[in-house]
Amino acid sequence: MALDGITVAALVHELDRTITGGRIAKIAQPENDELLLTIKSPGGQRRLYISASASLPLIYLTDENKPSPMTAPNFCMLLRKHINNGRILSVSQPGLERIIQLDIEHLDEMGDLCRKKLIIEIMGKHSNIIFCDDKGVIIDSIKHVSAQVSSVREVLPGRSYFIPDTMHKQNPLTVGEDDFLAVLKGSPAPLGKALYTGFTGISPAAAEEICHLSGIESLMTAKELPDDTLLHLYRQFTYYLDDVRSKNFDPVIYYDKDVPKEFAALPLSNFSRFEKRKFDSISEVLKTYFALKNTQTRIRQKSTDLRHVVQTALERNRKKYDLQSRQIADTKNRDKYKIYGELINTYGYGLTPGAKELTCLNYYTNEEITIPLDGTKTPQENSQKYFSKYNKQKRTFEALSTLIKETMEDIEYLESISNSLSIALSEADLAQIKEELMQSGYIRRKFSKKKVKLTSRPLHYISSDGYHMYVGKNNLQNDELTFSFANGNDWWFHAKQTPGSHVIVKTGGSELPDRTFEEAGRLAAYYSKKKGSDKVEIDYVEKKHVKKPNGAKPGFVVYYTNYSLVIDSDISGIEAVPE
Repeated sequence: MALDGITVAALVHELDRTITGGRIAKIAQPENDELLLTIKSPGGQRRLYISASASLPLIYLTDENKPSPMTAPNFCMLLRKHINNGRILSVSQPGLERIIQLDIEHLDEMGDLCRKKLIIEIMGKHSNIIFCDDKGVIIDSIKHVSAQVSSVREVLPGRSYFIPDTMHKQNPLTVGEDDFLAVLKGSPAPLGKALYTGFTGISPAAAEEICHLSGIESLMTAKELPDDTLLHLYRQFTYYLDDVRSKNFDPVIYYDKDVPKEFAALPLSNFSRFEKRKFDSISEVLKTYFALKNTQTRIRQKSTDLRHVVQTALERNRKKYDLQSRQIADTKNRDKYKIYGELINTYGYGLTPGAKELTCLNYYTNEEITIPLDGTKTPQENSQKYFSKYNKQKRTFEALSTLIKETMEDIEYLESISNSLSIALSEADLAQIKEELMQSGYIRRKFSKKKVKLTSRPLHYISSDGYHMYVGKNNLQNDELTFSFANGNDWWFHAKQTPGSHVIVKTGGSELPDRTFEEAGRLAAYYSKKKGSDKVEIDYVEKKHVKKPNGAKPGFVVYYTNYSLVIDSDISGIEAVPE
């Protein structure tokens, strides 16, 4: 579910109970579009995390801290100047909008009491954090929006703050029966869509739930239903929102095989087939549901430059491979010219001067053959011409065979780095991948050639039978795991003929149970390019049979004997050890 108006209402209720009356002790801006407010209140110290990220806007209470940049951004410095040590008077939400307003009281430079507003808009790509004075004039915002960017509203210092009403939606908390019916009847869309496009703060999931509670198919339109059915829908709509009005929230996350499927501030009866886990606060729900997704989003943003380097090199090598493949295809008939030359030497003595062709027996196939000739050349010169053409194409074939192999190895290597970027979980992982790209010459090392300190570590799992399993996050870790960490009798796993991680299972000198082989195979499948497939072929062998050729690229190994298994890439039941 998106962070809709109902979820925001639950957040406002929670924040009003926990931070109202508290003082802002610290203001930090960990990222360009994030704030972290440390608030001291009678109930203890809490941190309010706010993100205006276009891809994943969020706000929730947390106990966790985040590292801040050495130099605070201008917006952070402005907030510190005005509201550091300020007291939060109230937390409110206009209607059911995806907006949270903090009213803050503080002392100005003259020691007089002043009020400011910190407005958090959770609106997808339009999300923002806006700082206003008590009259609603914008002092500054974490994102500036000029008239060139938006014709609806400028968000710039000195402009008046207002909530844009571009969709002309009704307030679901106050809408009457007649207006409700008018919205539905005036929309040609199915009922579900008519609800979330016609009323503020209603998400598609909430609209689907209201239709489900009413027993009405959400794909039907209002014109297909009688008025009494629509009135029944209105009553159910009102009952559903009564919990919002009375602040009777029940935060939940629905899981499908331990994978978070959906979250909500109110239970979703149409998700009854999934496992439901209740939480004490909506902040815990958001932090739990979005923790991994938020990390992945941030890491993906930070890896953009590395992805661009890898993708550019991949495209260049793929074009090179296509060109080399076409060139080597032109040499496939090279042996024909050698045969032409030999046959002209054998039968050319009988040719008349100026002959344009030679018809003779090809003693390699015992078939008659006709060879084109240049009438201005002697038989010996014609023979030499074909031998020269053969030798040229032979040299081209030999050179291209080597080049094509090298180009394919470069493509496979770059695809392995692309796979490493897709499983990177931290900035330390990205630093190690960047170091690998520098060592391989894809990125020029700046300043000194001294290697950076690398702190990234392999992933660690424990099998159901208690065996320790390790997964390399990138090629440098793969080499370290396989050739420095693993013992000869440990088992090595890798997805067959596809970029992926090396998986090492420590045996401790004992024989592995079948279940551990299967779980290690699933890890190798999951951390490969074939992640998500139901059937992935996995090669596995004792580590002592895995070799690294001299001069081979990071992560590249060879083995001449192995076992294979075919398995899915579901690792939901495998215990992960925190780093």
